[in-house]
Amino acid sequence: MRTIRLTTADALVQWLIAQRTLIDGTEAPLFGGIYAIFGHGNVTCLGQALEAAQDELPTWRGQHEEGMALAAVAFAKARRRQQVMIATSSIGPGATNMVTAAACAHTNRLPLLLIAGDTFASRIPDPVLQQVENFGEPATTVNDAFRPVTRYWDRIVKPSQLAQSLPQLVATLLDPADCGPAFLGLPQDVQAEASDFPERLFEPVVHEIPRPRPDARQVAEAAQLISGACRPLIVAGGGVHYSLAEEELRGFAEAHQVPVVETVAGKSTFMADHPLYVGPIGVIGSDEANRLAGEADVVLAVGTRLQDFTTASWTVFQNEELRIVALNTARFDAVKHRALPVAGDARESLFELGAALEGWRAADEWARRAQAEAEAFDRAIEARTAPGEGVPSYAQVVGAVNRLAEADDYVLTASGGLPGELNVNWRSKGIATFDCEYGYSCMGYEIAGGWGAAMARERGDVIVLVGDGSYLMLNSDLYSSVLSGHKMIVVVCDNGGYAVIERLQVGQGGVSFNNMWETTHVAEQVRVDFAAHARALGCEAESVATITELEGAFERARAASGTSVIVVPVEAQAWSEGSAFWEVGVPEVSGRAAVRAAREALEAGKRLQRVGW
Repeated sequence: MRTIRLTTADALVQWLIAQRTLIDGTEAPLFGGIYAIFGHGNVTCLGQALEAAQDELPTWRGQHEEGMALAAVAFAKARRRQQVMIATSSIGPGATNMVTAAACAHTNRLPLLLIAGDTFASRIPDPVLQQVENFGEPATTVNDAFRPVTRYWDRIVKPSQLAQSLPQLVATLLDPADCGPAFLGLPQDVQAEASDFPERLFEPVVHEIPRPRPDARQVAEAAQLISGACRPLIVAGGGVHYSLAEEELRGFAEAHQVPVVETVAGKSTFMADHPLYVGPIGVIGSDEANRLAGEADVVLAVGTRLQDFTTASWTVFQNEELRIVALNTARFDAVKHRALPVAGDARESLFELGAALEGWRAADEWARRAQAEAEAFDRAIEARTAPGEGVPSYAQVVGAVNRLAEADDYVLTASGGLPGELNVNWRSKGIATFDCEYGYSCMGYEIAGGWGAAMARERGDVIVLVGDGSYLMLNSDLYSSVLSGHKMIVVVCDNGGYAVIERLQVGQGGVSFNNMWETTHVAEQVRVDFAAHARALGCEAESVATITELEGAFERARAASGTSVIVVPVEAQAWSEGSAFWEVGVPEVSGRAAVRAAREALEAGKRLQRVGW
C-alpha cells in the first residue's frame, strides 16, 4: 500500500478537499470553504495546512467565532444541505463561542463542520493558556460542551483515527434523517504529529445525498387514511426544501386538490399566488390558515418537526377525529404525537403516495372553503402592509420591501418580532427564497447569516431584516461582507429595545421592565446611530423615516455594488396580531390582577391542547 507522510492537520485538509458533491447534476466541492479565526490551538498547524491549500479550500476570516459558524449555517440552508461550510477556532473561548451556532444548526437539522483546537493530548504542558481544568475528569475540556449540540463528536488523539472518523463525520453531514453539525477537537500536539497515511484516503469521492424510499405498507396505510378524508390539509415544512421536493409537493396538491399551509421553515415551498396556498400555520401564522387547520380531519405533515409554533402549542388542530400522516426522513419526527409514519425522502415518498392515491381528489366544497380563506388572507395582508402616516409598522416595512423584491431575491431574518411579521406578511415570489431562523430563534443570526447566504446564492440579492437588538448583539459581519465582497441589503428596524419580549411580558400580566431602554437602569437614553456605525464598517448606509423614503433607499441599495444598510424606525406597539395560543409560563399565584387574568387565559388555552398524542 502506497503511503504519504503528512501531519494530522495536513491530512485532514487534504481529505476535506477530496470530498465532492453533486449540485443540480454538476460536481462541486462538498466543503465550500472554511471560516477561520486563528489563535493558539489552530494557527501553527491547521492554519499552515489551510494556507497551503487556499486555492482549493478557500479560507474566510470572520470577526467573531459565533458569527462565522452562523454564516456557515445560513450557507448550508441557502444551498439546501447540498454543500457544507466549515468553521475553525482556537481553544478556549474561541471554541465555546461556536456552541450557540452548533445548537442553531442542530435544531434546524442543518450540516455544519466545526473544528476547534484542543489542549495537549500528552498533558505535559498543562494547564495551557485558556485551558479550563476539570478537577475530577482530566480528559474533559471545554470542547465537551459541544456534545449535546452536535450530531457527531470526536476528539482526534492519534493521526490514525482520521481514517475511521472522517467517513462517519461526512455521512452524518449528508444523512437526510440525522443531518446536523459535526465537531472535531484537535489537540495541539496531535495536529503537529506526522504519520504515514494511505494515499487512497485522499482520492476524490463524489457523494450523493441518499433518498430513502418509504415502506410500502406505510404508504398503503397513509393512502387509505387520506382517501377517506373529508377535509385534508398539507402542512409543508423545511424538509420539502432539503429534499428539493417543491415541484412534487405542488403536483401532489394539484392532483388531489388538497390545500397547503406552511411552517416557518417551509415558507416559500409554494408561491404566494398559488390557488391552493392558504398561508402560514401556527402562532405566527395566519388566522385563515389556522381556521382551516382547526377543521381538518387528516393532516399530511411533510418534512416538519411539528414544534410548538407550528401547532400553537398543540391547540391548532381541533377536529376530534383528526389523524396526522407524518412524512419525514427522520423516524424521530415521523412517529411523534401518535402520527401514522411514512419514513422516507419527501420527494420519493410524495411520488409513491401520489401513485397510491391516483384518481382520488378532495371534495370541491373543501377546496372552495380553502380558497375563501386564502382570499381573506390576501385581503388581510393588503390592509396590514398598506403605507400609512406616522412611524411605520413592521408590516408596512415588510410590505414595502416585498413589493420591491424580485423572484430571485432571498430574504433572511431571525428572532424577535420580525419572524412573525415576515412569516405572515411576506408573499413568496420564488421557491426556496426565505430563511427565517426560528427553530433556535437565535438573535445575532441575521447579519452573519446574511453573509453566509450571500456566499451561497448565485442570483438575486440577499435581503436581511434585523431588529435593533439583534444588530447590537452581533453586527461585525457587515465588515466581513464588505471585505469579502459578498453584497447584502440590510434593513434595520429600530423600535428602541426588545419590544416583542416586552409585548409578551405585558401581555402576560407583567409590567414593562428591562426590555425597552426607558425601563432599564440607564443614566441617559442615547439613540444609536446605526447608519453611522454601518458606514464606519465600510457599508453604504442611510436613515429613512417613511415608507416612501425606504422605497427610494432600497432602490439605491439595489443599484450599489456592495453591502448597504437602511435604518428605519418602527412603531414598537404595532403588531400583526393573530389569535393562536402559545403556552408560556405564567405565575400560578400573584398579587397582580393582570397576572391572574393571564393565568386564567393560559388555563383556558391549555384546555384546548391535544394531550397524549
